[in-house]
Amino acid sequence: MERAIQTVETVLERTGPPVYVRRQIVHNAHVVSDLERRGVVFVEDEAQVPEGSVVVFSAHGVAPEVRARAEGRGLEVVDATCPLVTKVHREAARFAARDVTILLIGHAGHDEVVGTTGHAPANTVLIQTVEDAEMVRVPDPSRVAYLTQTTLSVDETAGIVAALRRRFPAIQDPPSEDICYATQNRQQAVKEIAARSDLVLVIGSTNSSNSNRLVEVASACGARARLIEDEAAIDPAWLHDVQTIGVTAGASAPEHLVDRVVAALRSLGATDEEEVRLAEEHVQFGLPLAARAPAVV
Repeated sequence: MERAIQTVETVLERTGPPVYVRRQIVHNAHVVSDLERRGVVFVEDEAQVPEGSVVVFSAHGVAPEVRARAEGRGLEVVDATCPLVTKVHREAARFAARDVTILLIGHAGHDEVVGTTGHAPANTVLIQTVEDAEMVRVPDPSRVAYLTQTTLSVDETAGIVAALRRRFPAIQDPPSEDICYATQNRQQAVKEIAARSDLVLVIGSTNSSNSNRLVEVASACGARARLIEDEAAIDPAWLHDVQTIGVTAGASAPEHLVDRVVAALRSLGATDEEEVRLAEEHVQFGLPLAARAPAVV
């Protein structure tokens, strides 16, 4: 997520405003508002971008036809798709080239699912629940594979995969884990803090898949969980009879929002603080080459 934001910032520095971004660069309202103030224009469709302008594709990825339409209109394309999402796109294309039915585990309408489906539209079937996995029919049960959206609940996805494996013993796994390492780390951490908390506050936007999954994971562990955009969303009534509050954030939430929420809780009477750290994240992806290209003069 940070890579996608840095990509837009780099392009903005190189070309100056306006810079057009197709859909939200990441699913966080604060990030989007900040970029808008600096001259970024978010559009729903590449057709809304003036010909000859720069357009940045969001971290969630796009279907090949979107890129083709953008390039056909003479747009300079900067693809900020998360490399982990790009990996899923390549897996989908490889399976489709071998005429394998792809059971894509994800949420209907999510930008990432739409983009992945676009890389193998004739071969992809969306699976959202265990019930879907139990009912799906495929042309050839010996030629089936599954892929997943990168921001899903690890536990929920495992249940769906187990159902698919039982129904289709020959099903092929993705070459490597599709769910993002940052998503997995946050879910493990929220399990730890939820087990020790009366209330868990998850900082993230309502359209953020990984943030919503954190709320679900915390709730499944027995804690009351609330999704909040920032400190202004905290209702003091939530804190009645609460001894311990857990705070976590979705992958696209800026760190300064966490600091603001913690400060707000202090002002509401919180005293002791403890940081729970289960994993160190050192993975870094370079910016797309198009973002670092020199300006044409």
